[in-house]
Amino acid sequence: MKLHRLELEGFGPFLETQEVDFDAFSADGIFLITGRTGAGKSSVLDGVCYALFGGVPRYDGAERRLRSDHCGPDDSTRVTLEFSADGERWRVTRSPEFERPKRRGGGTTKEPHRALLEQLAPEGWTGVAARPVDVGTRLDEILGLSQQQFLQVILLAQNRFARFLLAKNDERLSLLRTLFGTRSFEQYATELDERRKRAHERLAAEGVEVSTLLDEAERLATELDDDRATEPDESVPTGVTARLARVVRAVERAAYRVDTLSLERGDADALLDAALAAEREATALRERQLERVSVRTRLTGLEGEAAVIAEARREATAANEAEAIRSALDAAAGAERERAEAERRHEIALERAEQVDGPLELERLTARDDELTALLARGEAALLAERELAVIDAETQRLQTRVDDLDAERRTLVEGRANVPEVLRVWDERLAALSGADARLVAVRARLDDARRRRDAARQAEKLLAARDQADLTSLVRADELQRAVEAWSTLLRRRLAGAAVELAHDLVDGEPCAVCGAIEHPRPARGEEESVTDDEITAAEERKNTAAENDRMAADAARVARDDHTLAAARAGGDDVATSAARVLAAEEELAAAEAEVDEYERVRAERARAVDLDVAIGERIETVTAQLATARQELALSEQRGQALREDVALARGDSASVAARQGDLIARRTAVRELVAARSERDAAVERHRAAADALAARIAESPFPDSAAVVAALRTAPERRRLDTLIAEHEAALASTRRRLLELELQLVDAGEDPVDLEPFAAAVADARSRVQRAAAAHAAAAALAERLRSLAERADAGHASVALLADEHAIVARLADTLAGRAPNTRRMTLETFVLAAELEEIVAAANLRLEHMSSGRYRLQHTDALAARGAASGLGLEVMDAFTGQCRPPQSLSGGETFLTSLALALGLAEVVTARAGGIRLDTLFIDEGFGSLDDDTLDLAMRTLDELRQGGRTVGVISHVASMKDQLPAQLHVTATPRGPSIIRQNEGAALV
Repeated sequence: MKLHRLELEGFGPFLETQEVDFDAFSADGIFLITGRTGAGKSSVLDGVCYALFGGVPRYDGAERRLRSDHCGPDDSTRVTLEFSADGERWRVTRSPEFERPKRRGGGTTKEPHRALLEQLAPEGWTGVAARPVDVGTRLDEILGLSQQQFLQVILLAQNRFARFLLAKNDERLSLLRTLFGTRSFEQYATELDERRKRAHERLAAEGVEVSTLLDEAERLATELDDDRATEPDESVPTGVTARLARVVRAVERAAYRVDTLSLERGDADALLDAALAAEREATALRERQLERVSVRTRLTGLEGEAAVIAEARREATAANEAEAIRSALDAAAGAERERAEAERRHEIALERAEQVDGPLELERLTARDDELTALLARGEAALLAERELAVIDAETQRLQTRVDDLDAERRTLVEGRANVPEVLRVWDERLAALSGADARLVAVRARLDDARRRRDAARQAEKLLAARDQADLTSLVRADELQRAVEAWSTLLRRRLAGAAVELAHDLVDGEPCAVCGAIEHPRPARGEEESVTDDEITAAEERKNTAAENDRMAADAARVARDDHTLAAARAGGDDVATSAARVLAAEEELAAAEAEVDEYERVRAERARAVDLDVAIGERIETVTAQLATARQELALSEQRGQALREDVALARGDSASVAARQGDLIARRTAVRELVAARSERDAAVERHRAAADALAARIAESPFPDSAAVVAALRTAPERRRLDTLIAEHEAALASTRRRLLELELQLVDAGEDPVDLEPFAAAVADARSRVQRAAAAHAAAAALAERLRSLAERADAGHASVALLADEHAIVARLADTLAGRAPNTRRMTLETFVLAAELEEIVAAANLRLEHMSSGRYRLQHTDALAARGAASGLGLEVMDAFTGQCRPPQSLSGGETFLTSLALALGLAEVVTARAGGIRLDTLFIDEGFGSLDDDTLDLAMRTLDELRQGGRTVGVISHVASMKDQLPAQLHVTATPRGPSIIRQNEGAALV
């Protein structure tokens, strides 16, 4: 991998676009990145890391710090990096998420994270991926390095040199795990340890369960033998087998006891049935005796109510006779109410008539009605004249309005015609301004067609995205199927190997030598419970594995084709998504609408000018017409005013003192209406008085024929219908109750003729039943308890026997699993306290140390060598990944922390370079043509610095380019190829590139 060119815009301390041409340093092979503290030297490396991985190591991926603080709301942020890998040249462009002003309205909106990956083809740069997730996936395939590996292999970032050298065992383990992906070994050990815990828990639980079952069974056996001592017999064996035998004997004794108690329960049930029958007979006799006493008491009470029933009969008879006179009584009361109402209405009508027409003589009401009718007839002619006057006045007003309107219109036409020349001049100026609208319309349509093609490509890319995701999902499924097929095939192979020992053991014969070890004694031949694996099964599994591998390859090819199709469509869309391209189409459509509007406006203005010319001619003709209409309207107005004056004089004479003739007529009508209402009320009152008298006479005649002295007595005797029904019901119920009580008493006397008067005592019978029931309950409880005890004992014995059989198998399994889990977890019998993952990483660390020593011996003039140590750490700490420094001057090993600052830097640099070589080899032998080292040289003396520079000079062999960040002045003299980062007085930094002797 080799870097060619880097562009930074609005990134870190850089505001304007800054460019770094790494190819310009190829001739020198090593260049210096220099500048004042805080100018932004490390930000150049941040840009490289962000372009490739979308994150910056200094900020732990916090993109909110990537955008330059010098950027304004409309400034963009962009990082573009060109690099080569596997013979292809690539260009990646990223923009972090940031806030920008809205295009419409106020406020801001969030600009999303964008990314674009392009490949250089003969025809130019071609889009490959246009989404951040797609770009990241494709870069992972191209680079073959994770971000953590990149920081250890290519970009040795500031303050990270000594981290690996001085780290503790756990910290070094974490870093190596990230670089070499060995977490799966930790998971293997963890899963095996969990299996050990589960086996131990199962064994303990099974043993506790067996012991608990036997304890419970022995307790129940003790309850069964009432005469047995409560203290345990020390002479009795306490082994599990002996305890199981004692429990079995207790089960047999419990079964015999259940049969005995079942016979006793049957005898108790027969005795209870006899006692219950005797109790039922005695209870029936006592109930009849008590009922006889109750019936006698009820009969005495009914006979004592005779006087009350007689009074009820009298009240009911009087109510029935009064009910016959109710209608006459109601009629008289209604006639009285009608008479009073008629008197009230007569008084109201008289008062109203006198208010409207003054004091009246009641004998002359009819004559007054005739007078008012005659006056109304004479006012009708004047009323018609008044109405005609209103019409004439309205017509006069209309004619006056028309004269005013015509006169105003004539003046407006004359004044408006004078403005026509000015209007024509304005239209001519507008036509000149709109000239060229047709040409602009053609250009806008061309831009709209291009925007629509990009939008269609973006939509196609969006559709292809679903196909790509489906293809990726299918590829994952096929990969999972391949994994399962491989695991199944591997499992069969392991079972075949495991079963080989069983097959050999099957052929062993005592006294004959073993085919493997030659021994003639075979104390523990291998045994296996699983069936042996045949060659056919292994062949079938291998065929399934090969088929799954072919399906996985085809699915991977289909996924790659789908990704390429989607990438091509995204590139045709220019890297824009559907929303962005749709927004550009919308903007172009708005421009098209504006251009079309200009063309339409041009045609409209030209038509308006023509209409203005026609309007001038029409105004002249209209002035002549309005003048003639104005003369006619003035003549009609004079005639209307003359006719209205004549009618106004006749109406004034007819209305008198009233406001109008209509008001005068209304007053006469009100007077006549009041007089007529008074006449009607007078007649109604006389009729009501006559009806009241007739009703009173009829009521008096009915009372005279009845036994009541007057109407008050009739009212007192009246009862409502419910009350009358209540009295009748009371009498009937009393008679029926008296008859039924006498019949029941006679029946009871006949039934109890041989029985005494006192009720039978039930206490002896109840006592006999209670005693029998108690015996039944005791017998049933004893039988149920014995049956439950026997069943519980049987169940406990069976479960204890099964559990005892499984404990032995679980103990063997736990011993094997526990030893293996403890060994892989670094516990005893593992004397080195190294976990499985640590053991794997220790081998990697030894390779790293070997690669580092090749440079450390040269840089330290043969004094220092790194050594991997697996010595036990103090206080039980994790071991296996230790590092120590062999000092050739003393012949003793030293801890890395004892080195000086310069020695620490040299050792860390050698270790970092060795780590880079090993990681590169593990990543597939990637060729690394660019390397960056950030700071650390200031701690070296001149001689040591010279050794370090020679080491770096060796790194550039084979065309590799090395970039170094440092403040050391001597390095500026030794490295003529330099990249200067300078902070301007306004704040933003700029980059100047010095290619050897020339400054650009």
